[in-house]
Amino acid sequence: MTPPPAQRTRQMPVTVRVFSQQFRSTPRGARLARCLALHELHTWGVPAGGDTSDAAALVLAELTANAVTHGRVPGRNFELVVTLTGDVLRIEVSDTRGERRPPAPGTVTAPAPLDDTGRGLLLVQAVAARWEVRDRPPLGKTVAAELPVQP
Repeated sequence: MTPPPAQRTRQMPVTVRVFSQQFRSTPRGARLARCLALHELHTWGVPAGGDTSDAAALVLAELTANAVTHGRVPGRNFELVVTLTGDVLRIEVSDTRGERRPPAPGTVTAPAPLDDTGRGLLLVQAVAARWEVRDRPPLGKTVAAELPVQP
């Protein structure tokens, strides 16, 4: 008598969607990055005006603005990578300036009430499930944020 065949557990396929592009380190480049990434999210099935899209727009705006304001090196671009895997949206913005690093997650402090700047990473921290700052070999840094995808 032969033993019954081993039962296999069926795994659901995982679709990973990726948008990656370099942009000029200018305010116009930051705006274009945000617009193109949000358009791509819409084509992936993340509806415009929904919670995920709105949170992504805020994170994209803040991280790209920081890249062109604090990470700009003349003649060098910044890179945007947006990845959608299952129910997690990851936004990564890389620039080529490594010596000017933002504060680490959990160490961001609020600016004085009358300051005009300094609230961007507080907003990212408020809407992202997690975020990080890491080195980008051979030079520069990457700031990444992960958002839960709301159905």
